[in-house]
Formats: sequence, structure tokens, C-alpha cells
Amino acid sequence: MEPDYIIEMLHIRKEFPGIVANDDITLQLRQGEIHALLGENGAGKSTLMSVLFGLYQPEQGVIKKNGQEVKIHNPNDATALHIGMVHQHFKLVDVFTVLDNIILGAEDTKLGFLQRSIARQKVQALSEKYHLAVDLDAKVEDITVGMQQRTEILKMLYRDNEILIFDEPTAVLTPQEIDELMEIMRGFAKEGKSILFITHKLNEIMAVADRCTVLRKGKCIGTVNIADTNQQELSNMMVGRPVQLQIQKGPSHPEDVILEVEGLTVPSKTSKKNAVHDVSFQVRAGEIVCVAGIDGNGQSDLVYGLTGLEKASAGTVKLCGKDISKASIHRRSQAGISHIPEDRHKYGLVLDDTLANNIVLQSFREARFQHLGFIKREAVSSYADEIIAQYDVRSGQGGATITRSMSGGNQQKAIIGRELDRENPLLIAVQPTRGLDVGAIEYIHKQLVAQRDSGKAVLLISLELDEVMNLADRILVMYEGEIVGELDPKTTTPQELGLYMAGAKRNQKGGATA
Repeated sequence: MEPDYIIEMLHIRKEFPGIVANDDITLQLRQGEIHALLGENGAGKSTLMSVLFGLYQPEQGVIKKNGQEVKIHNPNDATALHIGMVHQHFKLVDVFTVLDNIILGAEDTKLGFLQRSIARQKVQALSEKYHLAVDLDAKVEDITVGMQQRTEILKMLYRDNEILIFDEPTAVLTPQEIDELMEIMRGFAKEGKSILFITHKLNEIMAVADRCTVLRKGKCIGTVNIADTNQQELSNMMVGRPVQLQIQKGPSHPEDVILEVEGLTVPSKTSKKNAVHDVSFQVRAGEIVCVAGIDGNGQSDLVYGLTGLEKASAGTVKLCGKDISKASIHRRSQAGISHIPEDRHKYGLVLDDTLANNIVLQSFREARFQHLGFIKREAVSSYADEIIAQYDVRSGQGGATITRSMSGGNQQKAIIGRELDRENPLLIAVQPTRGLDVGAIEYIHKQLVAQRDSGKAVLLISLELDEVMNLADRILVMYEGEIVGELDPKTTTPQELGLYMAGAKRNQKGGATA
């Protein structure tokens, strides 16, 4: 007998200019199961879920809920059917508070007046129950990406949805937060809620999912029971070839100091306490130095201070011996800093411009791309095609594609290609593999090691413990805006690193005693 499905997406086809994002895809979700959706960047996962949530209308196919065909014209229709979605690219209003974003569109009113106190109590109860701590009164524009992710999850929980779509929900969470989210998801399933879970992290699928549907280039490769498969088989289904899950690299050979930071202090936007306090360190040519820490402990603000996105209140930043502490963002970039930003939409791309223009965003002033102030369109187009091919940036119309229309992973690959190709002495990479599939992660990790081996200095900021342990030659741990430890990945363990990240341990190099 066929099992009962709470949601069925049958023979879905969705097209965009130059590309078929979903090509005859069938996905069936059982009541109370966690169903993973796996695929490369641009495979059509987010598009398929956007169809279910009413953000896109399919050209072909039907959607059924509890066996009955339904029409989902917009997200309000989805909400009425108790379908909720945590989006990969957050759907938040920057100038609103966290609380206002959570209740927006689902406000409790009495006689036309907003019942904020009742809403606050409900959100606080959800926050405590599911360990999703947020500052309800902070503006979204002032909080970290991790906090924005929590806001999105609370926004969905607030609406009492029974079908929950998680689009890359762990991309910006710490290992501890990921474990907590996995428990939350299991709890949801036990409560009878049904979960569609998009992720690129195979270990998460193996840990929490019941079944997994794999997409590749817009087509459905198959659906498997997690109990009957393994990570290598899933990765092979996803990319169509064996994937090296562990990067191989030789020992580092550090040379001259490229980046020298002394006593750097960066004020906080949201509190009187400094976001970064009296931080000092060096990064040499030929090494990867990784800054590890739980999200919100000053890593983002440190990068803002180094790149000029925020003004430091004290301290100096030297690049190749030259003081750039007072230099503008543009001058720091031109001085030799390549920057892969944490928030690709806010700091990395002009979303409504073409992919080609975004690829030359940092270099269009160079003689090869302009003459007497006029852009050489053919040169830009040709160069963009090279980066697109080298980094497998999938886009419907090549360099002419509007960047906003691309998947998040392909937007990320475009930024990485642009920044790595600039041949600068220093690369600052913040969460560079966020939202990327295993094939792309394998490639990017090799590129970061290649940058190191070619004599570049690499400062890597990552929340992924596996990535930190795998890539770092030295690990600096940040806690509450200070560096509390300097560790050697060859002699430390993830457990010890976790103690430093939680503030339970400090060492002399970190500026404090254990």
C-alpha cells in the first residue's frame, strides 16, 4: 500500500531565461519525516522549494497536500496551508527590529491596536524553548548573519506551521548551534511536523534525515533511504563523480609578515562594549591563519576593521609594512587586500547588475578593461567568461545574467573567482564555502591551499570546525572580542578548540592565562 504523503510535488517544471531550473521533478514528503534535498549549487533545490512556498509559479506540474491538489499563488497561500520557509537569503527588513520582523504579517491586534506585549511573550517563549537567543529590540541591520538566521527560524515557528522548509539553515550556525538545531528538527518530527531540509552538509543529512532526494542540473537523480546509503554514495549522486572529502596539503613555509595588527579596537554598533578589543596578531606569506569562534564574538567586526568597512577606535593595521589604518576601503583593496565577505549580498555584489560587471567590480579601472574612462565591453565579457568557466559559475545567460537571479552558491563562486584572481598578497576569506556543495568546497579548499603555496597570506574566518582543522596552519580563537588562544591544528583537538571558543580556556599567546 502506498504511504500517505502530506505534500506531493508531481512533475514540476520551472524555467528561467536560458535555463530549466526544475525539469520534471517529483518530490513526496511523508507526515512526520525529515526529508533532505541534496544537490550542487544551481541544481534547482531552492527553486523547487520556492515553487512550494509560492514565490515562483511552475510551467508544468501539480502540488498536492494530503492528496488534494492545491494552488499556491503566493507565500500567503502557503502560510494558509501551514507551510513555512526559512530562506537561504533572509527575507528581513533591515530597519525593523527583530521582533517586528518576526511578527510582520502575522500581528496580534485588538481593536486595531498591535498587541506587542503578547507577541513578545510568545516569541520569548519560543526563543527559550528552542535555544534561539536573539535581541528582540535590535535592528536587523545591526545584528550578525547568525542572528538573522535565528530570526528567520523564529519567524517561521511563530506562525505555527506544520510543513517546515529549511533552506541551508545551518550555513551560518556554530557546531553547537547545529547540534541544537538537529535536536529541534527531530523534536518537530516527533510532534508530527514534516520537514524539507536543504543542505550541502552530508554529515547533517546522515545525522538527521529519514530520506534524501538528490537533484543534479535540474533533474531528479533519485530518492534514497538514509539507513541504506553513506556520505560517499550521496556525494557521487550529487556531482556525478567521486569527491575528495578531506583536503591533502603539505606543511606551510611562512616567510615575510604580510599583515600586522597591533592593539586593534573596533566599537560595537549595538552596545557600549567594544566589538573588538585590543587585538594583535600577524599573518605571514605562505600560511593560512584561521580565526575561529562562536558567531557573534567579534570575528565579523575584526574583518570590518581590517578592510575599512568599520572605523577602528584604536590600533594599527599594516599591510606589507605600510600603515593602512586610516585608508579608505578602496585604497585598502588597491593596496593588496582581496576580501571574500561574510554577507555576499550586502558587501560582495551589486545584485541587479550583470554577472560580468560584478566579476570586474574590483578591477574595471585597470587599463585592460577601460580606455579614457570608457569600459571595454568585449574585454570585460571575455574575462568574465574565463572566471565563469574556471569556477563553474552556473548562470542562464553567462556574463549577461542578472546576478540576483543566480543561486546563492553560484553567487559565492563568482565572488571567490573574482577575489582569488586579483593576485593580491593578502586574502581575507570569511565563510568562503558557505552555501557551497561538496564538489565546490573541494575545489575552493584546494584554491586556498594553492594561494598559500604560491606565497600569499591567507586569513580565514570560519565557523566550521572541520574546515578550521583541515585548512589552518595556525588557529586564533576569538571570544567576546578578544583573542583568547593561539593553537596548532596538528596538536590540538576539536574538543579543546571548543573550550577556547566557549571562553572556558585561555592561553598566554591569546593574552591571558588558562
